[in-house]
Amino acid sequence: MSAIATVGVYGFSGPSFIEALEGAAVTEILDVRQRRGVRGPEYAWANSQRLQAALAAAGIGYRHLKQLAPTTELRQLQYAEDAQTGVGKRSRTELGAEYRDGYTREILDRADLDQVARSLPAEGLAALLCVERDPDACHRSIVAGRLAAEHGLDVVHIKPGQRSSGR
Repeated sequence: MSAIATVGVYGFSGPSFIEALEGAAVTEILDVRQRRGVRGPEYAWANSQRLQAALAAAGIGYRHLKQLAPTTELRQLQYAEDAQTGVGKRSRTELGAEYRDGYTREILDRADLDQVARSLPAEGLAALLCVERDPDACHRSIVAGRLAAEHGLDVVHIKPGQRSSGR
């Protein structure tokens, strides 16, 4: 495996999400959310049980990597930054420095990314999943960056509306 993908929920519908994964040749989702639900009816399809059923129907595997999820306290740091800058979670384009530092120190530095890298699928891509549309606004980009640096993986960001020819 020479690459890892990232994908967020925002901006997709259930069918367009599965279509984007298939177009990028994703064979496994690595869910890095702490709470595997999304508020509001627009994204009800991304709640854990519904998402897992849709992925299974599409032949895409699913694993929850809770050890890579930010804690509630870390998320509160980012929400405070969002409030200070007047940016909503769904429109955020980058993470705050305090959150990035805290996530790296408290979660990523303690995680066994060697095991994650060893468990990536031999065929197709694994995709780190969270909710934010923009990968730079989400901790999944921090995880992907570390996997790239330590394991030589290319990073592919799957975004709503982008065309992909697969891998």
